[in-house]
Amino acid sequence: MIDFLEWSGAIAGLAGAFLLATHTRFSRYGWLAFLVANLALVGFALGIGRYGLLVQQLGFTVTTLLGLYRAGFALPFLRVRDRPLA
Repeated sequence: MIDFLEWSGAIAGLAGAFLLATHTRFSRYGWLAFLVANLALVGFALGIGRYGLLVQQLGFTVTTLLGLYRAGFALPFLRVRDRPLA
């Protein structure tokens, strides 16, 4: 299982980078590939007990969620309500 997480994370991360680099209408799906990579590598880091890698992947997951939001994917937990400033 550890090998699967390592390799799926690596391949998904490369696919995400490739999609974003192509700058096409499909580029936004690179963020989904990054999310898959982040989740796989979080599992990998936990599985091998490497907590520095875990912290890095959790940070990358946050930036990936921001990328997904900015790419137009609906993320209800990131929705900001328009409120006038008092």
